[in-house]
Amino acid sequence: MYIIQAAGIIDLSEAQMLMDLGVHYLGFPLRLPVNKEDLTEEEATEVIKNIHAPYKAVLITYLDDAEEIIKFCDKLNVTVVQLHGKIETVQLQKLKSNRPDIEVIKSLVITGSNLNELENVIAENSNWIDLYITDTFDPETGASGATGKTHDWNISKRLIELSPKPVILAGGLNHENVREAILTVKPFGVDVHTGIEAADGRKDYNKTKKFIEETRRAYKILENP
Repeated sequence: MYIIQAAGIIDLSEAQMLMDLGVHYLGFPLRLPVNKEDLTEEEATEVIKNIHAPYKAVLITYLDDAEEIIKFCDKLNVTVVQLHGKIETVQLQKLKSNRPDIEVIKSLVITGSNLNELENVIAENSNWIDLYITDTFDPETGASGATGKTHDWNISKRLIELSPKPVILAGGLNHENVREAILTVKPFGVDVHTGIEAADGRKDYNKTKKFIEETRRAYKILENP
């Protein structure tokens, strides 16, 4: 079992293409401090209405207050949330206590020099989250994620060794490097955003198909070494 997540869904046709090709989690980044949203909250709600099990819609947000997160999840009718910013442990406790049905994914944004900080995040918060997702910080733009840049995979590998919860690998992945990334890091899943986009910002069918094929090949190797 592994997860393929694609983030930055633009519309229903794109979401349907991703599901048809084999993406499991579809991410909707909203209320972002950096970068422009791919669609409005109302548009996202309409797309999410058409995402049914076994596929899952994921709210990707920088919100750091449990009540606001719950309200936003309910507005969109999602039960998976990726918390991409810093959030106090007490807010995670409140979120999980009030809504145990919400699957919580916590981002671990890798700068290259913050391993100790991320180790502390894992130690303090693992009781209140379901999954972690690593991602790349871009010092040039200040963006955390959707940078198109990789990070030191050995750091992600170390975080996976430390974490009692599964970890998804993100950050600059595409069909050319995802197999090596999976074989090196051995994550629970992979996340892709800009790595499958065409020049117009839409998800490209062929890039997505190749990405999923390479992902499946890599996990098959891990399952049958």
